[in-house]
Amino acid sequence: MRETYPLTVRPAGPGDASDICALLNAVDVIEIGRPETDLGTVEADLNHPDIDLATDSWLAFQGGRLVAYTLVWADSGPGRVDCDHYVLPGHTEAAVRLLELMENRARAMAAGAEQARLRLQLNVKPTLDLALLTVRGYRTVRRYQAMTRHLTPADAAAPAAPAGLTLRHCGDDEADRRRAHALVEETFADHFGHVERAYEPWLDHIDARALDWSVVWIASLPAHGDVGVLLTRDDRTSMAWISHIGVAKALRGRGIGAYLLRHGFAVYAARGRDTLGLGVDTHNETGALALYEAHGMGLHYAVDTWELPLHSQG
Repeated sequence: MRETYPLTVRPAGPGDASDICALLNAVDVIEIGRPETDLGTVEADLNHPDIDLATDSWLAFQGGRLVAYTLVWADSGPGRVDCDHYVLPGHTEAAVRLLELMENRARAMAAGAEQARLRLQLNVKPTLDLALLTVRGYRTVRRYQAMTRHLTPADAAAPAAPAGLTLRHCGDDEADRRRAHALVEETFADHFGHVERAYEPWLDHIDARALDWSVVWIASLPAHGDVGVLLTRDDRTSMAWISHIGVAKALRGRGIGAYLLRHGFAVYAARGRDTLGLGVDTHNETGALALYEAHGMGLHYAVDTWELPLHSQG
């Protein structure tokens, strides 16, 4: 006879990072076939300045085992609350309890805002039973793909740049770091889900404490000034990662985005990384998905964005 353990729920704390990381990696193995969550990523979430763990996080335990975790935050402007929700298969009670807690907290965070909504990103085949979302009023609003490309030593050759284009990395130059932020804001302004952020909140959003600014580049053309940005990260165990490739709208279609992508291949092949990844909105109107596919990037896994209207009465 299977023994049933009572469910216990409490807020997360900084000291829970290792256990949360282990839970997320257990979910990774089920959803994408291998663990891909680094401890530093979890610690960054738990230490985000806009999150109060006492009110914005929950851990669910059964038999002393961590089986579910959720986190909510509201740094994307009035009316929008974002959340994470992870649960091991077979733990419906824990899944539902944490959904209830995060939704109630989200309503409080968005109180008074028009068209308030809660957004949750989940693997297209998640450990969470999707029927638990649909019955509560969630619906999918967007799909993203995590794409990867295998790198070989041959990729380390520097690509030819479009005529006149030059690159500079940000390094320790504060002015260039601010310029990179401005270019991200400019080039991603029309993208679904993009939130305009001032420089300091943007640094928190991208966890700039762990960012190596020498792998962030600004592209320039003599007659146009700064026209593009490539923001990458080399702090993931599983792969190097491109966070942003942005090109000024008036300069798109001239091969700048393709060059920045190939530059990323070359840099990380030279660093000895064997895989480079990025995320792309499958409905991106700039043609980014086709660009990445044309350069040998393939689907790693897909993620759906789910949205719940936050009516004040639930």
